[in-house]
Parts: sequence; C-alpha cells; structure tokens
Amino acid sequence: MENTILSLQNVHKTFGATEALAGISLDVCAGEFLTLLGPSGCGKTTTLRIIAGLEAPDGGRVILQGSDVTGWEPNRRNVNTVFQSYALFPHMNVAQNIGYGLRIRKAAKAEIARRVAEMLELVQLPGFGDRMPNQLSGGQRQRVAIARAVVNDPAVLLLDEPLGALDLQLRRQMQTELKSLQKRLGMTFIYITHDQEEALNMSDRIGIMNAGRILQLGTPDDIYERPETRFAAEFIGQSNLINAVALGKDSDGNLSLSFAGAVVKAAGQAKPGEQVTLSVRTERVRFGKKPEYGFTLSGTVKSHAYTGGMLRTILLLPDGQELTVSGMGGGASCAEVGEQVEIHWEPSCAVIVERGAAG
Repeated sequence: MENTILSLQNVHKTFGATEALAGISLDVCAGEFLTLLGPSGCGKTTTLRIIAGLEAPDGGRVILQGSDVTGWEPNRRNVNTVFQSYALFPHMNVAQNIGYGLRIRKAAKAEIARRVAEMLELVQLPGFGDRMPNQLSGGQRQRVAIARAVVNDPAVLLLDEPLGALDLQLRRQMQTELKSLQKRLGMTFIYITHDQEEALNMSDRIGIMNAGRILQLGTPDDIYERPETRFAAEFIGQSNLINAVALGKDSDGNLSLSFAGAVVKAAGQAKPGEQVTLSVRTERVRFGKKPEYGFTLSGTVKSHAYTGGMLRTILLLPDGQELTVSGMGGGASCAEVGEQVEIHWEPSCAVIVERGAAG
C-alpha cells in the first residue's frame, strides 16, 4: 500500500490458553482515520497496546515509519494514546497537562506556551488554561486529553474508546469534532470501539474484528452495504439473514435463488444447487412490486413496532420464516396485522455472506 505509515505483519498474541490475536496483518495509510470495530474480547485493545508498545507480541512485526519497532519501549515510538478515562493529572491545570510532553522533551518555555495556546484553540478551549481537571465537564476533559496527546505531533494517535464515558448527545457532538480535528491535523488516527455508529460516522476505513482476526477491512459504505461474513452483517446494522438455494444467473447477470417458495434475486456468485446465506438490510426491503427487479415475495404482517422514528414490520412468509422491513412508515407499511403484502428489494442489496449454509 502506498504511503503506509504503520504495518502489522502476522501479529500473534496469547494470554495463557486464550488466543487474543491470531496472526493479524494490517497496513495503515498516513493521514487516515482507521477504526477497529468489534465486540469485547475481539482483540482490538490488544492490537492497540501492541502498537503502543504496552504489550509485546508473541510473533510478527510492527513497522512504524519504515522502522521495525516490535521490541522498542513505548517512549521510543512516535505514537500517543488517548484513553477513555482521560488520564489527566489532577494536580496540574489544563495548560500544564497539555504541555507535559513538551516539558519532558525539554522544549523551551516560549515554545511550550505557544504550542499549548495553539492546542487550546484547536480543541475549542481558549481561556481554559488555568482551570483544573475537576472544573471541567466530561467533554472538556476529553478535549484536553486529545490536545495533550497531539501536542507532540505523533506519527500515529491511538484512541482507546475515548468517548465511551460520555452521554449519547455529547458523544455524537464529539464524533463530529474528532473527525474535524483529525482532518485539520492531517494526522493518522487509529480508533477502537464497539460502537458501530462511531465507526461509521468517523472512519475512512473500518476493520471488523472478531476472535483475534480482522474479518473485513473497507470503507464504511463497503462494510455496511457489502458485508463479507455473517458476523459483519449481524454486528453492524439490522439484516435479514436468508437461507436460499442458488439457481443460476439471469439475463441481467443477477443471481436467482429459491427462497420461501419463490425465486428471489441477489448479487454475487454461487453454483446452481449451492446453499447460501444472503444478507439484506431491513431498510432495503420495500413494500409493493418492482417489475424490473424480476421478483416479488408475499408475506403476512405479524407485527409493527416503532423504534426511534422508524417503523419495523415483521412479516411471516409462506414457509414460516420471518422477514423484517424497516422504514419511515406510510403506504403499505401501515398494513394491518394479518394482512397480506408484497415486498421486493434491489438485487444488488442482497449479498452472499455464507456459502454452504443449511437451506
């Protein structure tokens, strides 16, 4: 990969009998916002700690700015870390906290004062230099922690679920600010979270992790619209997972499949007779007919539920399977419970996430 600033090469790590990392490899571009997304215990924090030098890998290499830093101490690596706990020094004011790294490097007082003032402006806290950490809100403390981490201009900034302790409204505000800050700095951010909204909102690329492996790496659009595994389809967003049998390609190049007593369409490749699992996002399923898509499914409305302004409708299909439709409401989505409706989806919105699944 061109312009690679950090490379993990076949990195392994075990803790006793537990395999935390199963040989992950990853190239990170200079200036990108990369998020490692996954559930607790997937290996994302261990990956971050190995990059920072806080944990030693059992195998593999960490290459930073062209140098093999695998065995280097944390203070020799040109990386900084922002933690969820902020880790501000309680006995230092804001300016002293931000300038701490510069003082350790024995920068001149005038340089420290200049850089601290720049950082306060950057994180929108001008005039806060004399305040103590206990005089700040959670969002303000997080801004100070970020300013302290970037004041030394590290090659890579590591962010360990830094917004996890904030309430939802402030967390969303900080997502916008953090992405804007990263773009203004042009700095490489590696962010870890279990929150799919954070990952989708801020990232240039997302790495989906589970069981010590990176299962898929791509843009937010790729990850959401084209999941490559059942895990990715289930972990991000709401998907209908459909077991179907491939029939072959139609004249438009779409894959025809047998499902729920009907023929449906999808993207991808499968051999005739092969059993596959399709992922169709619930909001991609539409009510009514669309003749150009070449198929229509029928189902009976089982229930409706409002979830945050969206209407979720559960349909019972003729073979007893259920399928979920999400939308803003109105039209056929307001059909009464027990009423029969027709649905469809654009073939490109149905992707194969598993092959050889039970039909």
